[in-house]
Amino acid sequence: MVTFGRMSPTIFREGGFRFYFFSREEPRMHVHVQSQNGEAKFWLEPRIQLAQHDSLSQREINEALRLVQEHENDIRDAWRKHFPS
Repeated sequence: MVTFGRMSPTIFREGGFRFYFFSREEPRMHVHVQSQNGEAKFWLEPRIQLAQHDSLSQREINEALRLVQEHENDIRDAWRKHFPS
């Protein structure tokens, strides 16, 4: 489920996390992840890696990373639709 036309479109929700973009942020491909405990940002380029986080446990970071890796193609497709070149 991607909700476009919004400032921070949701790409999908899974495992208690919301995966989304900010519309007016840096151009390097990345995704934001939010849970009830905090949030994180993961770079997708040049490879998937944690950029920053706030208030997430290591277990939550690992789970969010696993989900970003699992849904990498969906996230990249959603990025290209939301940020057309």
